[in-house]
Amino acid sequence: MTTTYRPAFYAASTGTGGIRDWWTLLHPPYTAWHLSYVAIGAALAPGFQLWRLEGTLVAFFLAVGVAAHALDELHGRPMRTGIPRTSLVAVAVVGTAVPVATGWWYGGLRLLPFIVVGAAIVVLYNLELAGGKAHNSVVFAAGWGAFPVLTGYYAQDFRLGLPAILAATGAFLLSVAQRELSTQVRAVRRRAVRVDGRVEFADGTVLRIDRDALLAPAEAALRALAVGLCCVAVALVAARL
Repeated sequence: MTTTYRPAFYAASTGTGGIRDWWTLLHPPYTAWHLSYVAIGAALAPGFQLWRLEGTLVAFFLAVGVAAHALDELHGRPMRTGIPRTSLVAVAVVGTAVPVATGWWYGGLRLLPFIVVGAAIVVLYNLELAGGKAHNSVVFAAGWGAFPVLTGYYAQDFRLGLPAILAATGAFLLSVAQRELSTQVRAVRRRAVRVDGRVEFADGTVLRIDRDALLAPAEAALRALAVGLCCVAVALVAARL
């Protein structure tokens, strides 16, 4: 089977640099997934303020949804967009600089460790610097899972507690599962040139293995996890309002 597949199940890119390319660049299901961790962390904090959550969500949207994905697209065009390189660089800079500046304005030295770690993860992971040593499951799970939970919690009243640690651990493990599933999906969609095989069961049933057979279960799980975590985040925030 040699059919050319979209680079992701949510990809709508046309290669022209238009609105569909920008939509694809945001990786909507995954961006919403990781913003959910921010909301979960904030909702668990003892002193919850909606405006603080809103500011933290905007900062993470710019850093993770915009800057990180723009840097990733600069590194080999994995989503096959036609967005000009200068535009990608510009949104990456703005998407990193604005959260850093507003984080310093809001929290100063109290928020500085989170500002530094967040900016470092975005650049090191997505540009695969240091020989790609930081581009692995552990850094991804820490940076895109545990870190948003901890930041969302801490940004409420500049304290960390056991609920934040436990939730961050859960987010870390869920992000490990996400990366394991998405790594296989990306490989099959973007690099596989042929998928062909069969599974024979004891009752004589034969299951043909093609690209769709490999993609469907993993992508169904990724969709369900993304929607499920968004529902959990909304429910927890609603309970605090």
